[in-house]
Amino acid sequence: MREAAKTNRCVVYSRNIADKFQRDRFLKMSLPPEKITELKQIIHSQLNQMDIQNRIRDILSDTIQQDFMGQSGKVGEEELLHKLKQQGLVDDILHQLQFRGQQGGTTPATHFLDRDDKVTQLPTKKVNIDPTRRYVYFQIKGGKAFLEHIDESDPMPGQVSSFFMFHIYFRGQRFKSRPIPCACEPQIDEGFLLELHKESSGEAGKMADASTMLSISDPIHIVLIKTEASGETSLVSSNFFEWRTVLASSGNRMSMMLELKGTGNESKVPCGVIEIMMELFPKSTKNFGQDVVAAQISLEKSRQAERERLFLVYAKQWWKEYLQIRPAHQDRLVKIFAQDENMVNRPVNSFVKPLRGGRLLDSARHAARFVSLIHHEKVQSLGGGSKTEQWTNAHAFLCRNKGDCEDHAILLCSLLLGFGLDAYVCVGTKSKGAVHAWVVTISIEGTVVFWESLNGHRYIHLPIDPNAPPMDKQHRPKYPYKTIGCVFNHVSFYANNQPSDSVEVCKFNLKNEADWKSMSQDAVLSVCGPGASLAWPSMPPLCCSSLDSALVSNDLEQQLRVMVYEHRRDLGLTTNFDDQLSYLLTPALAAYELERVTGISAGNEEFQDSIKQAVPDGHTFKGYPIQFSHRNAKRAFATCLKSPVCEEIINCRGDHVRLGVRVKVYPYPENAIATWIMFACKYKSVL
Repeated sequence: MREAAKTNRCVVYSRNIADKFQRDRFLKMSLPPEKITELKQIIHSQLNQMDIQNRIRDILSDTIQQDFMGQSGKVGEEELLHKLKQQGLVDDILHQLQFRGQQGGTTPATHFLDRDDKVTQLPTKKVNIDPTRRYVYFQIKGGKAFLEHIDESDPMPGQVSSFFMFHIYFRGQRFKSRPIPCACEPQIDEGFLLELHKESSGEAGKMADASTMLSISDPIHIVLIKTEASGETSLVSSNFFEWRTVLASSGNRMSMMLELKGTGNESKVPCGVIEIMMELFPKSTKNFGQDVVAAQISLEKSRQAERERLFLVYAKQWWKEYLQIRPAHQDRLVKIFAQDENMVNRPVNSFVKPLRGGRLLDSARHAARFVSLIHHEKVQSLGGGSKTEQWTNAHAFLCRNKGDCEDHAILLCSLLLGFGLDAYVCVGTKSKGAVHAWVVTISIEGTVVFWESLNGHRYIHLPIDPNAPPMDKQHRPKYPYKTIGCVFNHVSFYANNQPSDSVEVCKFNLKNEADWKSMSQDAVLSVCGPGASLAWPSMPPLCCSSLDSALVSNDLEQQLRVMVYEHRRDLGLTTNFDDQLSYLLTPALAAYELERVTGISAGNEEFQDSIKQAVPDGHTFKGYPIQFSHRNAKRAFATCLKSPVCEEIINCRGDHVRLGVRVKVYPYPENAIATWIMFACKYKSVL
C-alpha cells in the first residue's frame, strides 16, 4: 500500500509539473479550449515517453528519507516541487519539450515563445506561431507630431470623432489596426505578425535561413487612412518600410522612430512620426553586420536604378521614332510613365498585375460591378484648380475605398486578366474632352468590348469605316469615349498609330504595326516583370466583406422609416406603413442588382403580378428605386427627396394611404456595397 500511495503521489506530482509547465509556458497567451486540451495531451504524452513518473518516484523517495524523515505527513506540495526543481528535473523537461518542438518533431507546438523573455522584450501578444516558420513581429507603439490634429480634443460621450487606421501589407498578407482617435500624439499600440515565407511562394515546409531572409526584398507597405466623422476617407501616408535592418540588430529585435510623409503634393512634408518595434521569431542563429545588410540593400537599389535607366533610354528612343511617323502624334495621350501617391515616376505597366478574386468574385462581370462600387474622387491640387495626376498603388486604393478613374481602370484590368481575358487599360478622352481611363478586352474572334470601370457598363465596339459611301447607314456609338492614345497591361504597351485617334474609327488589331506601335515586351518586363522591381508592391489579395447583409439592411430600413415618419409629421400628415407591401418590393431590388451585374433582367413578371394582387381595385401604386454605394441614411434620404417622383411618394396625400420602404444591401469584397432602396405607396384614387 505504501508503494501504491507513493506511485499515486508521483502521478499527481507529474500532472502538477505538467500543469505548472503549461502555466509558465503559456501564461501570457490566450488559447481556445480545444487548443488547451490538445497541448495537455501533447505534454502528458511527452512526459510518459521520458519515463517521468519513475524519475519523480526516485527523487521523492530519496528526498523524504534524507530531508523530511519522520514528517512526511507535513510535507507540502510546494516543498516537493521546489526539490524537483533543485534536482534539475523541471529544466530537463523544458529542454526536452523545446528541443523537440524546434526540430519539428511529431508533436509541433502551436505557439512560439522564447524561454529567455525578459521585461525589456516586446510584450507577448496573443498570436499563433508555428516554430518551423520565420516571422517578423511588427509593432507600432505610438505616434507623435501629427500637428494637423493638435487642436483636437477628446470627443464628448456618444460623439463620433475622426479616426486613424493603419493598414499593413507584406508578401500577400494584409492587416489593419483598430480605429484610433485622431490626436497630435495618437495612442496606437498595435502589433502585426508577418510571415516571411508563404506556401503560395513555393516555400512550404522549410524555414528561411539567414541568407534567404537577406534576399527577401519585399518592403512592408504601411498605409495610414483617416476617416472623418462624416465617413469621408483620406489617404494620409503611404510608406514603404525596409524590414531587413532587424537582421543586423542585437538579438534580432530593434526599435526606431519612423517619419511618415504625406501623399501627392505633400509627399515631401512629414505628417507625423510613429514608434516602431520589430522582433524576429525564431531568432536567427547567424547575425549579419549592419554593413552587410546595407550593402545588400544598396546593391538591389543600384540594380533597379540601372534597369530603370536602361528602360528610360529605350522609351526616349521609342518616343522619338513614334513622333517621326506623324507630327500629330505629339498631341496624343500616350502615357508611358505616371506618378504614384508618393510622386514617384513609374512605367504605367508596373501598376497592372493579374489579380485573382478567389471565391470572392464569380465572374468578370461581378468584378466590374465590384470595381464600380468603389467611390470615385478626383485628386484636387492644393488651393483648388485642375485635377492633380496621381495613380495610387492598389493597396492604398483598396484601403481608402476611393480613387480616380485610372485607379478603377487598373484594378478592373488586373481582375479581368485574372479571369483569363486579354485586357488592357485605355488612356484617352471622353466626349467633353476630359482625360479618362477605361478597359478594353479583345476576344479570340476579334470582338472588342469597352468596360467602364466607374459604373460597370459594357459597350461592344464596332468601328466606323471612314471610307464607306456617305449613303451607307452608320450606327451611332453608345460609349462616351472620344479619343484613344494608348493601351497597355502588365506585359504590353501599344500607342495608337492610326491616322485618326477617334475611338469611333479606331481598329483594335494590336498586332498590326501600321495601326499600333508596340514597345518591346522584353523592355517592359525588364522593369515590370516578376522580381524586376520588388520595391514596387505587388497586387494585394482582396479581403472578404465583414458586413452582415441582413443586419445592415434592416438597420438602414428602420432609420429610413423613422425619417419618413418625422418628415410627414412636419407636414402635418399621418404615416401608416404596410409591412406586406414593403416585403413585396424585395424581388424588384434583387432583379435590379442582377441586371447591374449580368445585364439581364429577370423576375419582372412575378413582381408585377404580386403588386397587382396586393393593390385593391380603385387604388394606385407608385414605386421609386434608387441605388447608393454607401449606407448613410441621412445622405440617402436627402438625395431621394430631390427626386420629384420620390418626393411625391413620401408626401403622398389621399384616402387609405399606405407606405412601403425596402432596403437591400449587397456586400462585395473590401466592404464595397450596393445599397438598393425602394420607396412605394398605395392609395385610393379620388376622381
